[in-house]
Amino acid sequence: MKKGINIWSFRGGLSPREYISMAKTAGYDGIEFALDETGIIALDSSDHEIKEIKRMAEGEGLETPSLASGLYWKYPLTSSNEAIRQKAKDIVKRQLDVAALLGADTILVVPGLVGADFIPGGEVIEYDVAYHRSLEALTELKEYAEKTKVNIGLENVWNKFLLSPLEMRDFADKIDSPYVGVYFDVGNVLYSGYPEHWIKILGSRIKKVHFKDFKVSVGNINGFVDLLSGDVNYPAVVEQLEKVGYGDYVIAEMGVYKNYPDQTIYTTSIAMDKILGR
Repeated sequence: MKKGINIWSFRGGLSPREYISMAKTAGYDGIEFALDETGIIALDSSDHEIKEIKRMAEGEGLETPSLASGLYWKYPLTSSNEAIRQKAKDIVKRQLDVAALLGADTILVVPGLVGADFIPGGEVIEYDVAYHRSLEALTELKEYAEKTKVNIGLENVWNKFLLSPLEMRDFADKIDSPYVGVYFDVGNVLYSGYPEHWIKILGSRIKKVHFKDFKVSVGNINGFVDLLSGDVNYPAVVEQLEKVGYGDYVIAEMGVYKNYPDQTIYTTSIAMDKILGR
């Protein structure tokens, strides 16, 4: 498995070259950028700007294997507002296009929301309604993913939706495309289950993997901690990934240290080496 780092794990305000250089120095094989409304890779970024980021990464010997986005919390595919749902679908298409320019083979997509406790005043959607809207949208979007030859990876997040590995597996199977699968986040399932169980059940549907760690005793968003400091059974996770034949990127998505923000990248790299037996 290859070792990657997500852009949200860095302090803000750096240039693409600085992010890439730091990732290289810390020993990663790849870096995962994110699509946002503004910033390094924005909705209106030019093809030239995106290709230049790819060129800089390649110059340092790094890959850009996937492209994340946090926009689906603001623009969920399950919104009651049709204009927002359309905006979300447009973002997926844009993300697929940008990923293709970067040479990434997978994008991270939040499949929708039933609700999210950490979004004050956020809309609550009836579960069956959210399921129908998400399935309808992603069944439509699979054709664009197939056209760009970039995978849509549906991430398991704290959205009160697709709450079990069996449900996530069956949901992906209903979409019925080799270009739609799961972006599996190891730490996100720990509050209600076991990541190694999810990996066994999802199997070849897993397109990419996020590494995080979580303390179950905390039980809320403050429970996310450094790798190897929480309750994820990483030996079991790695064993199960190997059993299902996963040999792609595992990408750390970490919080940034308050007083020594750059240290997050280096501490995480060391922990990932231990987890992967490097």
